[in-house]
Amino acid sequence: MSHKGIESKIFIIRGHKVMLDRDLADLYGVKTRPLRQQVKRNKERFPEDFMFRLTKNETEILVSQFAIPSIKSLGGHLPYAFTEHGAIMIASILNTKRAVQVSIFVVRAFNKIREMLSGHKNILKKLDELEQRVEGHDHHIHSLFDIIRGLLKKPSASSKPSRRRTPKVRVFVS
Repeated sequence: MSHKGIESKIFIIRGHKVMLDRDLADLYGVKTRPLRQQVKRNKERFPEDFMFRLTKNETEILVSQFAIPSIKSLGGHLPYAFTEHGAIMIASILNTKRAVQVSIFVVRAFNKIREMLSGHKNILKKLDELEQRVEGHDHHIHSLFDIIRGLLKKPSASSKPSRRRTPKVRVFVS
């Protein structure tokens, strides 16, 4: 699998770029249940900033936005979400050749997402500079800047999930 295929499995949940346990299990060539068991056996390797469990509401949002087919497809368990560091830590506890190879693709996919998001920050900075130059001009121009900024900003944790999909990164918030 290429890093582009992995990018489609990266979500933004609670403000973190994460991959779900079932997607990581699939990538690493193991079943989800044994992956979860390994994680439980190695809890000290997975602090809160590496992994967290989704709430029922967050899981329902993922289902409603077609990120996962149904809650039943999860085997009756709420999924775990792994940050980039957690996804790499899984490779170290699985310790297989495939896990090492896939972890390289995972790192590259997270880096690509990071580059895309930093591009938005650069655009916002340039908008600020441009707005300074047109200071005192038509208020419609300022409204346009506000609209563009709104489209580029990361959604807050309290906002409703967006029904709009982006091709590579999907954002889910509860």
